[in-house]
Amino acid sequence: MGELFGETNILTNEWTEGLVSKLVKDAVEALEGDKPDNKRWINFDGPVDALWIENMNTVLDDNKTLCLANGQRIKMPSTATMMFEVQDLKVASPATVSRCGMVYMEPVHLGWTPLIDTWKELMVEEIPEPHLSTLVDNVRTICSDLLPQLRKRCKEVVASVDSNLIKSCLNLL
Repeated sequence: MGELFGETNILTNEWTEGLVSKLVKDAVEALEGDKPDNKRWINFDGPVDALWIENMNTVLDDNKTLCLANGQRIKMPSTATMMFEVQDLKVASPATVSRCGMVYMEPVHLGWTPLIDTWKELMVEEIPEPHLSTLVDNVRTICSDLLPQLRKRCKEVVASVDSNLIKSCLNLL
């Protein structure tokens, strides 16, 4: 929490700036400078932790104010936006979820190719790069040729979607 929002050193009583407070202050300064009408985005991704997301509630509500442990309050201008790109909101409270504007993208609009890209990123340490690129290219080619044939010629006992079939194939690899 101290690394994100800042903390006071118990021994010296000195305040150390956190990452979130630094990002918000920089965004506010930039918007107050030469181009105040420009839009600023602060993006967060990764898993949601119950503690830090609850500390963001005052930023996410209509006040758009970051309240720090040292009593400092940083008001974000209306042209600044925080965006969270998270996998889920399992540990977030209903209050936090209600403050978040969520965009849901249906898998049909994404397709199955992002699954292969993600799998490639995970396999970088396991498979040497020239072999991994060749493997990924072959998987893309085979899947793009095979999926239409599967849908056209095969009868499934249990219906499936393309992304599940690709994910199962990647798990086997």
